[in-house]
Amino acid sequence: MGDDQRKIPAGAVELYTRFIHGEIDRRAFVRGVSRYAVAGLTASVIVEALMPNYALGQQIAKDDERIRADYVTVPSPEGHGSIRGYLVRPFSADSRSAEPALLPGVIVIHENRGLNPHTEDVARRFALANFMAFAPDTLTSVGGYPGDDYRGGQLFASLDREKMTRDLVAAARWLKTRPDCNGRIAATGFCFGGGQSNLLAGLMGPDLAAAAPFYGGATPAELVPAIEAAILIHHGALDTRLAEAYPAQIAELERHGVRHEGHLWPDSVHGFFNDATPERYNRTTAAQAWDRTLEWFNEHTRTPVAG
Repeated sequence: MGDDQRKIPAGAVELYTRFIHGEIDRRAFVRGVSRYAVAGLTASVIVEALMPNYALGQQIAKDDERIRADYVTVPSPEGHGSIRGYLVRPFSADSRSAEPALLPGVIVIHENRGLNPHTEDVARRFALANFMAFAPDTLTSVGGYPGDDYRGGQLFASLDREKMTRDLVAAARWLKTRPDCNGRIAATGFCFGGGQSNLLAGLMGPDLAAAAPFYGGATPAELVPAIEAAILIHHGALDTRLAEAYPAQIAELERHGVRHEGHLWPDSVHGFFNDATPERYNRTTAAQAWDRTLEWFNEHTRTPVAG
């Protein structure tokens, strides 16, 4: 969208969004896309164009010398027992002195298909912005992200949602209490991850300093009074369902005095931040949303917790 040139019809992009949300199965998705086939743009070409290309979307290489990354398993006794995730720190935080620098933490929560390469790449981007990022995989109990988004979505649908949330709370609390964290953490995520970022804000109260959900469902109304995090909301203006719910979301935050800021990014669909899905990606608004997220997290997480 935005300054990019698009060939895929908007209706086909919307079908893809419904498919990844589990509203239609793969057969219905392919059958629906075939309605948009024309000369030079066959159904198979459209489907291929809509599928994620993680190599295309990688901004920071996994072996980039500016970062230190590892996979860590965190106990989650109230969830699925444990949750594995991708922990990334800037190399400079561990190399400037004998003592590691204390950094604010960011929980980066994936979409509804598991910890795929795009989410890991976002975690690396946070590390280069001088945060400690942890991207947990809610598919840990079923073997983790399987390397395929479609299969990942099937595994995701098989899991207990409440236990997944408890796993994410365990991951967030683990990050907050690490000796190399300054005691302040933020949450961000995409679609499912955006909704979970909002949910964590309600569940964690003062233990979460900030959240920046991308196209995620609002915090349940009964949990909004418990929010102490500063909330930065990102929706695409063309993401009809969430855009229509946005005024009520803002009103509920205002009613309870929650510090917040919201954006309905123009010419942007669901998934506009994901550069691995170029038919949804909006280069202009994704960059703007990213810059604002870094500013928001810098503002609300850089002051260490006293104690």
